[in-house]
Amino acid sequence: MTISEVILKIEKRIPLQQAEDFDNVGLLCGAPNRNVSGILVCHDALKNVVDEAIEKNCNLIVCFHPIIFSGLKSLTGKNYVERAVLKAIENKVAIYAVHTAWDNDFFGVNAGICNQLGLKDVKILQPKKNNLKQLTVFVPRDYSEKVKEALFSAGAGSIGFYDECSFTLNGNGTFRPIEGSSPFSGQQNIRENADEDMISVIFEDYKQGQIVSAMKSAHPYEEVAHQIYSLDNDNHHSGLGMYGELEEEMEEKEFLKFVKEKFNLEIIKHSDFTGKKIKRVGVLGGSGASGIQSALSKKCDAYLTGDIKYHDYFLAESKMLICDIGHYESEQFVTQQLFEILSQKFSTFAISKSFEKTNPVNYFI
Repeated sequence: MTISEVILKIEKRIPLQQAEDFDNVGLLCGAPNRNVSGILVCHDALKNVVDEAIEKNCNLIVCFHPIIFSGLKSLTGKNYVERAVLKAIENKVAIYAVHTAWDNDFFGVNAGICNQLGLKDVKILQPKKNNLKQLTVFVPRDYSEKVKEALFSAGAGSIGFYDECSFTLNGNGTFRPIEGSSPFSGQQNIRENADEDMISVIFEDYKQGQIVSAMKSAHPYEEVAHQIYSLDNDNHHSGLGMYGELEEEMEEKEFLKFVKEKFNLEIIKHSDFTGKKIKRVGVLGGSGASGIQSALSKKCDAYLTGDIKYHDYFLAESKMLICDIGHYESEQFVTQQLFEILSQKFSTFAISKSFEKTNPVNYFI
């Protein structure tokens, strides 16, 4: 199996279109037509991880953070990024990153945090905006099921944890074939009345090309009458952060001890105590100060993330306990998550988890 074939399977599970616009996800280096000897899964593809991949005969590294984030102008080994990429290229090791595509996934980074905390009734904290569309197409009734099957197979009709969702309305359509046409039914210059179904489906915008192509391939008409609308609906199953409820409410100090134990932490930086008990908790893996206002609007009692700056703590306004558990610490379950996904999808070559240390932060207690 080639690297490109492996990537196609990964992206069916973790679509790169879920990633933020600023991000650098996908294949960062390596020849896509090379056969895969093994896959090493890691958090950061540093030079020591590339060394580990070479030792384990893994020529594809699947990582969370992209080692290349801003444009490289040279590859001379002058910094840790260039040393890692240079080593990978010299040894024919490809590097592929998922980053915010996995951050935005309903079962991704933030689901891992929620699972560790045992949160119930979890929802997306910051749903993705304006990435849903609706397709309406008119089909001869006898071909209605065939077109629906084609639409569903191409990815249309998925709403949350349901798929093959559609609405069909029967009616009478008219058309008149004119010179130059090759009509499926009827004769030129005579108006045709047809028993037709109007089929409506919702889809994520990045699927539009494949869905329209599948629709046209299954449709019998020479000219396929259809409309596509952009929707204002939020996509409540894709986006940054999550929030949910603890089984039982806790005092603030009890909650902090609980978090330290669950995440194996040395320290937690936090805002002033509010005097409230903790029941609803918001989370956002990585650098999550941008989610503070969203967590407040969802009436979270506590908010867990990383990389909180001095002035960010004031945003709590004595309404919510802001907890900085660390960037890496909030993402520590990612490698296991990706390892499990890849192990399920690929059985013909080795899938390994990296055991190299990539977290640059240490604590002296």
